[in-house]
Amino acid sequence: MKPDDFLQWLHVIEKMKCNFRHSKTSCGREESVAEHSYRLILMAYVLKDTIPDVNMDRVVEMCIVHDIGEAITGDIPSFRKTKKDDKKEMEQVLEFIRQLPEERYQHIKELFSEMEQKKTKEAIVFKALDKMEAVIQHNEADISTWLDIEYELQKTYGIEEAQVCEFLKALREKVLKDTEEKIEKSKRE
Repeated sequence: MKPDDFLQWLHVIEKMKCNFRHSKTSCGREESVAEHSYRLILMAYVLKDTIPDVNMDRVVEMCIVHDIGEAITGDIPSFRKTKKDDKKEMEQVLEFIRQLPEERYQHIKELFSEMEQKKTKEAIVFKALDKMEAVIQHNEADISTWLDIEYELQKTYGIEEAQVCEFLKALREKVLKDTEEKIEKSKRE
């Protein structure tokens, strides 16, 4: 890969900083795709020795690449995203990463395939963390920023994937408790 090619590729990745997600931060501004990805990467990295029988280095790699498509397509909230959206995004991701050296291209392509199939513990742990990061972010945001659909989504999103191990199950239960307390508090105010 030549420096010019790398820079062209990197300029597209920069859009992860510019493209905003549906959720707000605790200070009330929109969260960028890059911010979500960075915290997700930290979650997986810090939990490396906490989740047994899982290659957490691979999970970290999944976290690093999982939202590359959103540099191209922007963020589509999970409750609005269709299979057609997923397919289009994946086609664009594969075309985009094709610019990388062959070994890197193949590796990232394998990661996306594994994440999409959700058959390995690593892919399930990744998906549990990805969904949980979004729920935690919503809990940190002012509840006035939530859409009506999110009151229920906050209680269910990522529950199934979190069953993959005891730690994630317990963490998701704690996040659910935080959600319920936030909703109850908002009713009293």
